Amino acid sequence: MEVRIDKWMWSVRLFKTRSLAAEACKKGKVLMQGQRVKPSKTIAVNDVIQIRRAPILYSFKVLALAQNRMNARMVPDFMQQVTSPEQLQLLDLLKLDKTAYREKGTGRPTKKERRDMESYVDDTPYFIDDDYEWNFDEED
Repeated sequence: MEVRIDKWMWSVRLFKTRSLAAEACKKGKVLMQGQRVKPSKTIAVNDVIQIRRAPILYSFKVLALAQNRMNARMVPDFMQQVTSPEQLQLLDLLKLDKTAYREKGTGRPTKKERRDMESYVDDTPYFIDDDYEWNFDEED
């Protein structure tokens, strides 16, 4: 049995629609063995498919072929995620980074939110020592 890559990615729920899967292939976001693939490329069991969703490069191993969209519970029988730990760690760092910023479209911060943000920043310069007595009359 042969299955097109766009159809397989749709059936294992990597993309919401088959046309989105085909569009990703056309834009060069889907790779096999480091090479861009067309949506009509046929896949086989044990192929590794890489999907670039900036800035992460996800990798999936084909365990079985499917032509019809399946229940989410069945997906682990058809594919295995083999994304490198470095890529997953980058994803975790991006999630942490996003929590530091305000959501887009939420408008300006309220007074309370501004005071909370300013409480994290210390206004005193780190290089001034308050205990040091400056004597400007001395010549070196």
